[in-house]
Amino acid sequence: MVAHSAAPRAARPPVPGARILVVEARFYDDIADELLRGARGAVEAAQATMDVLTLDGALEIPATIAIALDAAEKAGRPYDAVVALGCVIRGETGHYDIVAGESARALMDLSVARRIPLANGILTVENEQQAWTRANVRELNKGGGAVEAALAVLRIKRQLVEG
Repeated sequence: MVAHSAAPRAARPPVPGARILVVEARFYDDIADELLRGARGAVEAAQATMDVLTLDGALEIPATIAIALDAAEKAGRPYDAVVALGCVIRGETGHYDIVAGESARALMDLSVARRIPLANGILTVENEQQAWTRANVRELNKGGGAVEAALAVLRIKRQLVEG
C-alpha cells in the first residue's frame, strides 16, 4: 500500500454529490451560527450537500449522529461523512471536562466503529474570545476546517476502499 498525504488546500479536489451530516449544538447561538457559516462554505466549495440537525448541547451530538446514520442507512441514503459542531466554554465547575472529554471520546468511538469520516468541530475553549477567534470565518474558521477534515478522510476512504 502506498502512503498518501493530504493535498495542499488549493489542490483539494471537490467531492461532487457527497452527502455530509452536520450535527450542531447551539448552546451559544452566535458562535454556532458562525461555525455553521464556515461549514456551509466548505461544503459548497467541495460541491457536496449537507443536512443539519440541531441540538442544545454537545453531549447529545454522538447519540444523535448514531441515530441519524442508522436512519439514513435504512432509507437507502447513507451519509458519506459527518461533522460535529458546537462550543464548550470552561466554567467554574468540572462540567466542562466531562462535556469536552466525553463528547470527543464518543465521536472518536463512533467514527472508528462505523468507519465513517467524522470531524470533531466542537470548540473547547477557556473563554468567549477564544471561541470567536476559532469560529470566525475570517480567522481560524473551525467550522469550515471541520468539513475539510472530514472530506480529507472521505477522499482517502474512496481511494483505498472504493478503488
